[in-house]
Amino acid sequence: MTIDWAALGSVFGVSLVVTVVLVGLFTLGVAGLSRRERAAARGGSATAAVTGAYVCFAACAAAVAYGIRLIVA
Repeated sequence: MTIDWAALGSVFGVSLVVTVVLVGLFTLGVAGLSRRERAAARGGSATAAVTGAYVCFAACAAAVAYGIRLIVA
């Protein structure tokens, strides 16, 4: 049995990058929702922040769905 170290390194690198990007997107989504809370407390609205947060959450959900599709197929 031999190990293809190049393939293993490639899988590790791609999974590390995707993980960091997904965590970053989710963090931006949470930050956008917290801006809405701060704006509501001050009597304003933060529609751009909320829209951005929902886009970030949708991108996270799409990436997770794509990953599940890859596993199942």
